[in-house]
Amino acid sequence: MLFNLYEYLIFLPTVFLLYWYVFSKNLQARNIFLLAVSYVFYGWWDWRFLGLIAFSSLIDYWCGLRLAVNSPDSNREQYAVDPANRQLPTARSKSLFKSRELYLWISLTFNLGLLGFFKYFNFFIDSTIQAINALGFQANSYTLQLILPVGISFYTFQTMSYTIDVYRGKMKATKDPVAFFAYVSFFPQLVAGPIERATNLLPQFFKKKVFDYSLAMDGMRQILWGLFMKVVIADNCAVFVNQAFTNPESQPASNLLIGAVFFSFQIYGDFGGYSNIAIGTGKLLGFNLMQNFAFPYFSRDIAEFWRRWHISLSTWFRDYVYIPLGGSKGSKSQSLRNIFIIFLVSGFWHGANWTFIIWGGIHAALFIPLYLFGKNRVNIGIVAQNRTFPSLYELGQLLVTFSLVTVGWIFFRSPDLASAGVYIQNLFEASILQKPQMDIRVYLFIIWALIFTLLEWRGRREEFAIQKMAFTKPALIRYSLYYGLVMAVFLFARKEQEFIYFQF
Repeated sequence: MLFNLYEYLIFLPTVFLLYWYVFSKNLQARNIFLLAVSYVFYGWWDWRFLGLIAFSSLIDYWCGLRLAVNSPDSNREQYAVDPANRQLPTARSKSLFKSRELYLWISLTFNLGLLGFFKYFNFFIDSTIQAINALGFQANSYTLQLILPVGISFYTFQTMSYTIDVYRGKMKATKDPVAFFAYVSFFPQLVAGPIERATNLLPQFFKKKVFDYSLAMDGMRQILWGLFMKVVIADNCAVFVNQAFTNPESQPASNLLIGAVFFSFQIYGDFGGYSNIAIGTGKLLGFNLMQNFAFPYFSRDIAEFWRRWHISLSTWFRDYVYIPLGGSKGSKSQSLRNIFIIFLVSGFWHGANWTFIIWGGIHAALFIPLYLFGKNRVNIGIVAQNRTFPSLYELGQLLVTFSLVTVGWIFFRSPDLASAGVYIQNLFEASILQKPQMDIRVYLFIIWALIFTLLEWRGRREEFAIQKMAFTKPALIRYSLYYGLVMAVFLFARKEQEFIYFQF
């Protein structure tokens, strides 16, 4: 089910009322209800994949229990201690360690295997065939007609965070299957994140919820802002983006420039909008989900951009891949290797296409000079923290970073590397000074993009752009803003568009 479907406008209020007025008193009943409505939400897209998410949940739930049974805390009497009060591994403790590794690897192998089969099987087959043909041999292509289960990249990473953290001893395994299954399938963030950590989200299923009016109103504002980002900004930008990226060799450079800039707005409005709706929906139900975007286009360098863009994924890779590889504690060459791995894997996570890998490589190439010169953690705070406007130097930094990110998005959006090369080549022609050959409406949406940017700038110190306007503006201004956003959502709504990140 899409957040921007009219069906969701019925689904969410129904869930809200039943949740607080029927199921809130009993913890187990509440979790059963959340599990049921989450499966309805997911099955609305394709009920056949409910078995897949249920089986994935079952595997990790079982692995967590086995990790708990074989944990050192549950078998302390099997460890010997020397006179210096240092633990010495016994044969039994070594066996336990291997057993714990086994269950961790079962979880990782199953989840990554599931992801690899549905998402990357055809990519690896095609790449292998192309490599064989390049060597002068003939090989026949063999691919499967696979449907990518929506949200599989998100919920597999979410379940892996659970087993890894149980293995590391950062949390205890849960014995409640309903709570665990509800954690994996929690409908607000199931199909496009944020990718929640078990240490944050799972314990919330064991806490009694009391309705918080201020939190619910904050959630409503965040949902409204997310809908505006998706329906008004992203979906309408998509019209001009599709026009520019269709046959870029026949487009004037001015069209391509608008298309590239609009795609930057589209993907942020689309994915950031989804995250805001998800987080806001969580607040309506008394859940706190992690912030996934922190005004990324107000970044002064690429390092800051990655601290603000898709935060749940970048921190996941940091904690579960980069740090285990050694992070930045080894030699410079090892650190550079780890950085390259993280960015390339991040690109590959987005899809089975060389364009995503090149996109990740571009960001690695932009990040590494900052790391080598010790500049990757210079811009930690918010730009112009105590000022209304940025300095000219900061404005230059923002524009340069946005331009570099936009060039990277060209690879991300293009269907293949050849198309991306044509797009970039034609982008830097003299026709960039010509009047764009686009619908007159493009100018209207340039105005909307400017309004959106100004509201984002105004609220850049908060979790989302309009969060604090309820407390800092007179009622007339507040409700005029809300009314304007609601009207914009209904007036500029196009045919329901899937969220871009559903394909990942």
